[in-house]
Amino acid sequence: MADTIDGILSRQPDAPPATPIRPAPVFVWPPRPAALLKFVFGLPGYFLPLNILYMGMAILTWFSLTPSLARMATFQWDWVAIVYARNLGLTVLLYGGLHWRFYIRKAQGTRYMLNRREPTSGASHFMFGSQVRENVFWTAGSGVAIWTAYEVATLWAFASGTIPMLNWEKHPVWFVLLFCAIPMIRDAHFYLIHRLLHFKPLYGWVHALHHKNTDIGPWSGMSMHPVEHVFYFSGILIHWIVLSHPLHAIFHVQQTGLAPALGHVGFHKLLTRSGKVHAIGQRYFHFLHLRYFECNYGGDGTVPMDKWFGSWHDGTPESHEIMRLRRAKAHGV
Repeated sequence: MADTIDGILSRQPDAPPATPIRPAPVFVWPPRPAALLKFVFGLPGYFLPLNILYMGMAILTWFSLTPSLARMATFQWDWVAIVYARNLGLTVLLYGGLHWRFYIRKAQGTRYMLNRREPTSGASHFMFGSQVRENVFWTAGSGVAIWTAYEVATLWAFASGTIPMLNWEKHPVWFVLLFCAIPMIRDAHFYLIHRLLHFKPLYGWVHALHHKNTDIGPWSGMSMHPVEHVFYFSGILIHWIVLSHPLHAIFHVQQTGLAPALGHVGFHKLLTRSGKVHAIGQRYFHFLHLRYFECNYGGDGTVPMDKWFGSWHDGTPESHEIMRLRRAKAHGV
């Protein structure tokens, strides 16, 4: 497709994202076993590359960067500070690294760029007169703090025996299945809380802060009102209900905290120094939500709740027209 909706990408020298965007072949009927296997084990797919990286980081974090359970059985500021420091460090490395590569070093210029322009600077409606500085403030000051609060409370609950802890030796199959299912659980939770945040009173009071960032960049991903951070990270509470292990909780909340950087990077492909091009997931799917607000509330289709509830936008003019008519009907136009 040479042009994209409203000509957003029509001036780009590179091919725009492929459309129509299709949901993953997981919850489909009739089943498509060959496509499902390719999605689960292929590249790019469910595991490779991103989820394997997040899983590996969680395992490394649990074994090397998390205090012992005995130490976490009582609240002490020293171990709480360790958890906060490592979460902040991971955030700065990923968010800051992506911002440096794409927007400071400009390693690939505007090639494969989704944004209309770079994150705004010198705008009076942003704190400190800068979108990036405001984004860093909300991400590091509120986002990482609330992420850490949820994680600390959950680790303490496991360590103190307040909630039962899954034993790897006794239940290895459930341990692995739950670990592998967490990205899908996150996908469904994100749709539900995101749809709730677009309820008019909550949108104006809370979620509008995130949507100020019409020109996205990595730091805009977790630039949210503190109330939204409370909603956003609440998915970890499932591990208070479903028999789990601290490793599951760390993976869950860590991916929740780090994924927005790539979801808002502003580019849909990575161009390497050697000239090779690699897809950065379906960034375009969420970009359409940031552009039009009333579509694509969930993830990129692993659990296609947007498809089921009629808010799916696949990037085509036909899908855009359906969305426009639905929006006009909802607003009585």
